[in-house]
Amino acid sequence: MSTNISALTGKISGALSSKGGGGRSRISFPVVLLILSGALIVLSTVRVISGDINVTGTGMYIAALGWAVPIGLAGLGGLWAERAGVINIGLEGMMMLGAFCAGWIGWQYGPWAAVAAGILGGALGGLLHAVATVGFGVDHIVSGVAINILALGTVQFLSKLWFGAEGSEAAQAGGNDKQSPRIDDMPTITVPGLSDWLGTLASKEWFLVSDTAGILRALVTNMSWLTVLTVLLFVGSYFVLWRSAFGLRLRASGESPVSAESLGVNVYAYKYYAVVMSGALAGLGGAFLAIGVHFYQDGQTGGRGYIGLASMIFGNWRPGGVAMGAGLFGFMDALQLRGGGSTLHAVLLVAVFLMAALAIWKLWQGRRAIAALNAGIAIGLLIWYLGTDTLPKELVEASPYLTTLLVLTLFAQRLRVPKTIGVPYRKGEGK
Repeated sequence: MSTNISALTGKISGALSSKGGGGRSRISFPVVLLILSGALIVLSTVRVISGDINVTGTGMYIAALGWAVPIGLAGLGGLWAERAGVINIGLEGMMMLGAFCAGWIGWQYGPWAAVAAGILGGALGGLLHAVATVGFGVDHIVSGVAINILALGTVQFLSKLWFGAEGSEAAQAGGNDKQSPRIDDMPTITVPGLSDWLGTLASKEWFLVSDTAGILRALVTNMSWLTVLTVLLFVGSYFVLWRSAFGLRLRASGESPVSAESLGVNVYAYKYYAVVMSGALAGLGGAFLAIGVHFYQDGQTGGRGYIGLASMIFGNWRPGGVAMGAGLFGFMDALQLRGGGSTLHAVLLVAVFLMAALAIWKLWQGRRAIAALNAGIAIGLLIWYLGTDTLPKELVEASPYLTTLLVLTLFAQRLRVPKTIGVPYRKGEGK
């Protein structure tokens, strides 16, 4: 067994090298700390200049965390499937199934039963996608689109049948054609002494110290148990996929399935495992949405399955990167809903600092043309900031989606896609 794993590791390394992305150095932990410190300094500076306390306010980051969790779960689900070579754009539909099942079971049996039902509903969507793509070789994009359409029609039909039927128990409990009856509250976690102390520090409005305290307080105040579970799932996914024999075989199924099969790996089984897990994670994201507002509602996912895919691409198919992408998109959602045009206007200064830093970095690399372009963008954004007091409502509403497009555009050149992603595979084709 150990010989097979060593051989498999060597073949995966060869596959990575042949793609040209394996030699790129990884960001070390000290560098991550340096980036986080720089980000805190920038946010503190923006808060002082703009005078908008929402930029580093606890409420903003509690909201951002709440929006980031379902996006992160969808992105993590996409990572599981695509690391095994299966494109999963059906994440949106699997989230719908998870949200509906959570609403259906949750109002009757409570929030934890809703969690289990959401996972099961999403897993069933993942199983359907696996049967179509792995079992029958259907084009992955076609299957994913079909699942999204099928899920939408299914939840709307069942919502009318089960929640909105006249005289039914669900209708009497407050359900209707477009939403379930109310789900009980999910318990939250607050660390009393630490939360109060951080709140006191945040109220002082000291540069950097108060801003850091305000952001950290969001992590110890009214945090959902599902948020804690999500963090554990990200950590667990990293160890399972990158630090275990199971994960090595699963990734081999996406990088070099012929080589994996030659070493005794059941490629079909690992692809099935990955896609069902992908659906289960997306379903949990849908359940989080339903439990967070206490009921399932038609249109509840709001495209977060697709944004989850964007976070996966931003994160270069790695859990840490997915978490960062989800945090970014969650922050933009929170800005749209809580901060409005004035806070988003303040965030323009963050973009100015980022583009200026990027210009300096490109100039240091000797890429003067790109450095000049980035500097020009920074100057343009600064003029925009100085010439306005707020941003139009339409731009505020579109900001999460514009951010998605911008991020995908900027990071498209640094991606290392799993080698055989989307490629149909048939057992024995390498013989």
